[in-house]
Amino acid sequence: MTTVTTPDPTRQDAPGTAGHDSGGPHARRFGLPVATALVMGNIIGGGIFLLPASVAPYGTISLVAFAVLTAGALALALVFGRLARRHPRTGGPYVYAREAFGDFAGFLSAWSYWITTWVSNAALAVAAVGYLDVLLPLHGSVAATIAAALLLQWLPALANLAGTRYVGAVQLVSTVLKFVPLLLVAVGGLFFFDADNLGPFQAGGSGALGAVSASAAILLFSYLGVESAAVSAGEVRDPRRNVGRATVLGTLGAAALYLLGTVAVFGTVAHDRLVESTAPFSDAVNTMFGGSWGGTAVACMALVSMVGALNGWTLLSAQTPYAAAQDGLFPKVFARKRRGVPTAGVLVTVVLASLLTVYNYTAGPEGVFESLVLITTFTATVPYLLSTAAQLYFLLSGRADRVSRPRLVRDAVLALAAFGFSLWLVAGSGYAAVYQGVLFLFAGVLVYACMAGRKG
Repeated sequence: MTTVTTPDPTRQDAPGTAGHDSGGPHARRFGLPVATALVMGNIIGGGIFLLPASVAPYGTISLVAFAVLTAGALALALVFGRLARRHPRTGGPYVYAREAFGDFAGFLSAWSYWITTWVSNAALAVAAVGYLDVLLPLHGSVAATIAAALLLQWLPALANLAGTRYVGAVQLVSTVLKFVPLLLVAVGGLFFFDADNLGPFQAGGSGALGAVSASAAILLFSYLGVESAAVSAGEVRDPRRNVGRATVLGTLGAAALYLLGTVAVFGTVAHDRLVESTAPFSDAVNTMFGGSWGGTAVACMALVSMVGALNGWTLLSAQTPYAAAQDGLFPKVFARKRRGVPTAGVLVTVVLASLLTVYNYTAGPEGVFESLVLITTFTATVPYLLSTAAQLYFLLSGRADRVSRPRLVRDAVLALAAFGFSLWLVAGSGYAAVYQGVLFLFAGVLVYACMAGRKG
């Protein structure tokens, strides 16, 4: 195993390092409320506003997948909270994998997570365009659709380049605003719930286990972001205390809204109509109150929510390469900060996400959102698997914090559950997604060879 020298976790961006940033009025560390909003804002991004329609073809058995997924996400959240307490540094999964298994494992985690972030941004933009189509007639024009998707990606990137102060402000406001449509549908939908709208329990041709696994693989996209506070630990005040709390609180809040909102949409929109819907929450509000005003209002709020999620994911997309670049595993340009934000990471991410968006729309718009979601499902599980394996390594090697034996057993069980959960999601993502994800992942091996050779 490669011997790794870990920087002092209490010191971030010390003078003289590549990542040093003098701060200033545009750079500010996040407290517990903003860190929680970052977690919730990234979890409750655009996925929940489109996913009820994406999993409707599997039937209401997808609600079972949602419940299982929630339990797995909470296990992951607790594991990340434990790891962040031990290693409160910017980088999250990259830091944990590198500390436990050396440079190559750390690089694979950073590379895979970086892929997840910019592919997720492309998927979020696709979902946002579906709700923009409620407000503007874009659906018939490929050029207008592409232009709208690119605009929705570049606006949050510009907010990030303005500094962490503005990132936190946008994240807090968008998180508050996104609660309005979700609570409206989640609570109000219970009064308009009609069991006849639910459709068949198992609509697909595969078995029950296959349907649960397949729908859970799509639904995982809606839980990407549980690691947000851990990835940005260097920008959080008192990270040993606040990262774990923000991770658990954000995941619990998102899970409650997810389950209530999905059940409400299933019960208010007829199954046949839901399968074809591009804006299921708008359709649910229109069904509840009649007319189109409710759906238009929800579409506006959903767009605000998705822009907030793109804002948070753009920040995360720059943080992991920043941490790896400080250790010489990514090009040095990724380690430069301006106003508290790694500018190169932001710019490269938005360019790659834009190119992927254009490619998927020109290759054929059918199933664009689902195909992008399944790729991120696979690439996200790589750092999740490495992080949970790192936690098991720390516990079994005696390198974890000294705790009582019952606490040690509990942490080991949580890590095993999170590891098994992540492995199950790889199987559920499907052959095509694994194939494309592996191509993305293996492309990074050449990058690692070049960077490691130069470092040596």
